[in-house]
Amino acid sequence: MKSMNSTVSIVRATKSAVSVDSVLNLGAFDLKKVVKMDPEFLNTENTHEHDTTVSSLSVVEKRPLDLDSIQRWINYLLVNKGTDLYRMKGFLNVAHSDERFLFQAVHMIFNGQFDDPWLPGEERISKFVFIGKNLNHDELREGFEQCVLTPELAARKLKNLRFSVGDKVECQTNDGYLPGKVVKLRFRDEYMPAGVIAPYQIALDNGELIWAPEDVNDYIRKIQKK
Repeated sequence: MKSMNSTVSIVRATKSAVSVDSVLNLGAFDLKKVVKMDPEFLNTENTHEHDTTVSSLSVVEKRPLDLDSIQRWINYLLVNKGTDLYRMKGFLNVAHSDERFLFQAVHMIFNGQFDDPWLPGEERISKFVFIGKNLNHDELREGFEQCVLTPELAARKLKNLRFSVGDKVECQTNDGYLPGKVVKLRFRDEYMPAGVIAPYQIALDNGELIWAPEDVNDYIRKIQKK
């Protein structure tokens, strides 16, 4: 067992009688450990041909990716293509983040996290590997391409926002919905999580400045008539 995984914990038991705490919620799957144990994890040059219906596809992109777009696209793939996608893996250069986003997925099971910071002078690129059955290579390349944070994508996201600067709204807070006014669109500051761009910054009537994580009624909506 140790030769296969040097970091694994071995629990001795009789007739499989062990405490639940020893097997659940351990956080034992660590992508950093995977990379150390599998040097080929991020190798995008390998091919995996099993039969005529199974293939692999590697995509490399130097431009930064939009975090919201890549999350939505990966979720779409897991839900709609998860049966045929045997594995996805790679690391991503996410806009507004100084750390790589490292991930892997097996069918519909996904694990990803922001990893070590990019080194000074290191080329920031994204490498995405797909392995699966009946893969539509053109569709996958196009989907990945649409996650690149181009000026066109940023303009489209701005155009699709429901509210404008100056609009009166109410936002969900710890104290329920509170009234305020939109003061900025596509907002980001240094205190926000890596890669996140909020659709709105709002000045509440109580003087507090907040931001809405998504442009949905659960977070921000028109002021409701009493």
